[in-house]
Amino acid sequence: MKPLAPTSDNGQWVVAPNFKSGADGIGGFNAVAGQCFSKASTCPTGQLAIVLDGRVLSAPSINSQSFKADQIEISGSFTERTSKDLATALKYGALPVEFEQQQAQVVSATLGKDALHAGLIAGLVGLIAVSIYMMAFYRVLGLFAVLKLGVEAALLWSIISWLGANNGLALTLAGITGIIVSIGVSLDSNVVYYEHLKEDVNQGRSIRSSTEKSFVSAFSTIVKADVASLIGAALLWWLTVGPVRGFAFYLGLSTALDLLTSWAYMRPAVKLATRSKALLSRPWLLGLPAEKSEERGNQKSVNRPTAEVSK
Repeated sequence: MKPLAPTSDNGQWVVAPNFKSGADGIGGFNAVAGQCFSKASTCPTGQLAIVLDGRVLSAPSINSQSFKADQIEISGSFTERTSKDLATALKYGALPVEFEQQQAQVVSATLGKDALHAGLIAGLVGLIAVSIYMMAFYRVLGLFAVLKLGVEAALLWSIISWLGANNGLALTLAGITGIIVSIGVSLDSNVVYYEHLKEDVNQGRSIRSSTEKSFVSAFSTIVKADVASLIGAALLWWLTVGPVRGFAFYLGLSTALDLLTSWAYMRPAVKLATRSKALLSRPWLLGLPAEKSEERGNQKSVNRPTAEVSK
């Protein structure tokens, strides 16, 4: 189809189709145009209808016996929009696709509200349960893990608010599900770090010196695990449609935030805690074992022989 432009003398919009040569191109069109021009019984009105999906898009009058392939114009009371719509229909026609309904479900507003409410309650219950679990096993470090979730939630809410205001992003039930699943991803990062820290302390390193060394080892594992989650979320986004895409988007976004907060929050928070003399003197408050060096020193002082002086 030629570009559309106001080519007539009075500046009206026209549609200029360009037919290919041959019997199935301009030859076939001229055969029909000749019948319409002579107002034969097959075309008594002299108009050639352009029909798409059973609907007449235009019915121009034929004013010549034959045409050249690039000299046809359809004119009339076109606007820019209607002329472009007709040109698109002539160029592409109907898509050779038939849609078949597989499933239909009507959900009332009340049911949708109940489902959203149930999802939020499930997320809150899960958050409370994992918070109790982390604080029971890691105590102060468990509290830091819960605060890390709060930091991620604040960042996530800021991003959602910005995208909602600028790009029309909506938080759906599937998106809430993705966020709930990401809670486990975030806490896994803390568990990996804390368990590395425990192992280093058990191997005789001090708690302070283990903090940085353990994080370097743990962060490598965290990156690998989070990248695997990001790949899964990206594949879901690419291969699916509808609500599943919302799940994939929020899961991927939350996982990316876990990487950020693990580096920018978790490491400095644990380093700050392990510099506290009050906590170092009570390592059980950090969910960590006592330092082996201290135990050996205490053992030596107990087993040291004593000498008696007598006259």
